[in-house]
Amino acid sequence: MTADTPLGGRLDDDDYPAYTMGRAAEMIGTTPGFLRAVGEARLITPLRSEGGHRRYSRHQLRIAARARELVDRGTPIEAACRIVVLEDQLEESQRIYAEYRRAEQAAPEGSAAG
Repeated sequence: MTADTPLGGRLDDDDYPAYTMGRAAEMIGTTPGFLRAVGEARLITPLRSEGGHRRYSRHQLRIAARARELVDRGTPIEAACRIVVLEDQLEESQRIYAEYRRAEQAAPEGSAAG
């Protein structure tokens, strides 16, 4: 995962099912053009099937749907994409912190070396 491809670009077993652009757009209530614009803004990189066709994972659809909500409220697409990326990073950091706190609380008192 990089800044240019925040979700990666490979069609792995974990990403199935992956939907065609038309079906993906239909599922989130938008147009294929919006998915292309989100791709151009580098929010999501379509997965590629063996035939080279664009496909979208469920995770990518969730991100595109959130971006669509923001755009529908008047946020420019570039800003909406940045917001969605930051929201995902915040969610991930909160999950990691919660795991750390649970592990810290589970450790018995005085078990730290010192």
